Amino acid sequence: MNDRVQLVLASGSPRRLALLNQAGIQPDRLMPADVDETPERSELPRRLALRLAQQKGELVASRCREADIPALVIAADTVVAAGRRILPKPELQEEAEACLRLLSGRAHRVFTGLCLVTPKGRVRTRLVESRLRFKRLTSEDIAAYLACGEWRGKAGGYAIQGIAGSFVVKLTGSYTSVVGLPLAETVALLNGEGYPVRTGWVESAA
Repeated sequence: MNDRVQLVLASGSPRRLALLNQAGIQPDRLMPADVDETPERSELPRRLALRLAQQKGELVASRCREADIPALVIAADTVVAAGRRILPKPELQEEAEACLRLLSGRAHRVFTGLCLVTPKGRVRTRLVESRLRFKRLTSEDIAAYLACGEWRGKAGGYAIQGIAGSFVVKLTGSYTSVVGLPLAETVALLNGEGYPVRTGWVESAA
């Protein structure tokens, strides 16, 4: 790979950066991509996750080209769904409470779309699906979680890497994908483009 090529994470998310670091990867730049995340009419959760990841990746890749920065861009988007219903990334406590009450005691799915855009503009995507079940949440559980504030801006109104990890009684799939960036798939995409990653550091999917 050309030494001038920079690895760019199309996100300002501390958790996505921490996940990359966990795999021994240090991006050269963080470039958040501000895209409209409103689902299209009748759009399914899996399509939304892939579409948003690709939009983010292509937007940041375009900015890099405009700035004459040869870049390998990684982008991701996570969508939480109960059936076909796409849950929001709440900013209001009332929205977060509604999400928690909906997820209480039931199974749901988490889709993370992953996109890699090469310096030549080639786009590669992956979709990772995980299934989770929450314990039945008491009113006290919900009140305490809302008070902690870690739900803000998180898909489905919770962050599995925080206190909400204690709500999960079953997870089938990729823990890192639920956090926000599926490491095994990210490493595979990067290796496919010749980016050196020590794959032995990556956790295996649950």
